[in-house]
Amino acid sequence: MRIDIDSFNVLQVLVEEGSFAKASERLHKAQSAVSYQVKKLEQHLGVTLFNRDKYRAELTPEGKVILIEGQRLLEQLANIEHLASRFSQGWEPKLELVIDGSLPMEPIMTALKRMSEHNVPTKIQLNMEFLGGVQHRFERDKADLMLVKDYRSGPYYDAKPLPSITSVLVVANSHPLALSKAVSLSQLQQHVELTIEDSSPSRLGRDELQFGGDKVFYLSGFIMKKNALLKGLGFGWMPDFLIGEELAAGELVMVDFMGGSRFNYTPQLVSTLARPLGRAGQLFTELILQEFDLFHQDLADGSSGSGLG
Repeated sequence: MRIDIDSFNVLQVLVEEGSFAKASERLHKAQSAVSYQVKKLEQHLGVTLFNRDKYRAELTPEGKVILIEGQRLLEQLANIEHLASRFSQGWEPKLELVIDGSLPMEPIMTALKRMSEHNVPTKIQLNMEFLGGVQHRFERDKADLMLVKDYRSGPYYDAKPLPSITSVLVVANSHPLALSKAVSLSQLQQHVELTIEDSSPSRLGRDELQFGGDKVFYLSGFIMKKNALLKGLGFGWMPDFLIGEELAAGELVMVDFMGGSRFNYTPQLVSTLARPLGRAGQLFTELILQEFDLFHQDLADGSSGSGLG
């Protein structure tokens, strides 16, 4: 009997999800089918892969070694399939992107619209994450591209810088900090800080320049954060392109923080040489770079015209 290659993917999902029930939901399979697939692999190998007396689905020492080798096999097969699809028609069957939710969506959507005008046959999937969740999903799902604020570099990563983005420390005009001058760190820490929750399981990332106070509200996205700021719930960093109108109207104001009320970051468009981009990936890369340049220019023109720059 041959080994079912997909069994190694099932093992990986089981370890990540921690239970057969959650793994079956993610795999869109019946729980009994997942259990049977694991049991069949154990019988074929003559090795117990999971400790079934544990609350979580936990690998045995032998199972950990088997999983590592299985992951290598899956990666090799995925690379073969990817290369075959590129060689056959030049267009990859699927292009998967992971995007940081703090980046502007307008240039991304415009690039996708231009992609559609090329009648690209590739299926395109966009996923949104925050902070460390972007790279986690990029690596976990073996995606093709990630648009990320910051990431852990590696020898196979190819990164192209996008135009820099400015974040501004703001509060509602009704908030006590709105009228305060030369605000110190200790003064900031007396108020509620609004920040974005890291979407990675490890929660290793955090919002830029988080101030370390005890009063912190973690929110799931920048739209929610913007609404919370306008309600006067607290202070926080916001990308300037999301709050230009509110700043111009005086609904939000910059905090006069002694450590600085602005900072810039340079997003990156990242792919990996382990999964070379096909025609669709290369085309999307070109379009993204063009659209972000145009978006940045429009922001600069608008800022100089409004006096917010």
